[in-house]
Amino acid sequence: MTVFQQHNLLPSDGPVQISEAQLLARVRELAYEIRRDYEGKNPHLICLLNGAFLFHADLVRLLDMPLTIDFMQTSSYGDAKQSSGEVRLVKDLSFPLSGRHVLLVEDIIDTGITMNYILRSLHERGPATLRVASLLSKPSRRKVEVPVDYLGFTIPDAFVYGYGLDRAQQDRNLSFITSQK
Repeated sequence: MTVFQQHNLLPSDGPVQISEAQLLARVRELAYEIRRDYEGKNPHLICLLNGAFLFHADLVRLLDMPLTIDFMQTSSYGDAKQSSGEVRLVKDLSFPLSGRHVLLVEDIIDTGITMNYILRSLHERGPATLRVASLLSKPSRRKVEVPVDYLGFTIPDAFVYGYGLDRAQQDRNLSFITSQK
């Protein structure tokens, strides 16, 4: 079984290591699912900055369909490796969501606190539909359950960086994802 068929990395696998080839193959699969599910709907993809920008860019390039994009930024980490638990809006959307088919694109869902905050905020804006695409998920850290409609990989509780995710604002430009022991 390949990592794409299972796309779960277990704690016994050691440090998280997801290669550039594995990332791009999984993003292709997610793009296929999204194209199928949004056929004829002109989705509006919201990139959650800063961590999701590479995932969002690769996904958008693979979605050969009419779509629009926007950007939003929240903060609950700062330069820390763990969430403070307090979410603040840093950059709000530029376009209204009322009646639109919205796909929120996130880098990683950890505790679920930030995603829960964002989803509540976006629901209040009246989208026709609201779904979530997340590259990574750490269910062992979840404090608040949130829906994830399109998931790249489930990973163990490890601090990961690369492919948009940072280590104290560094290493976002790595073409792969790795973790520290």
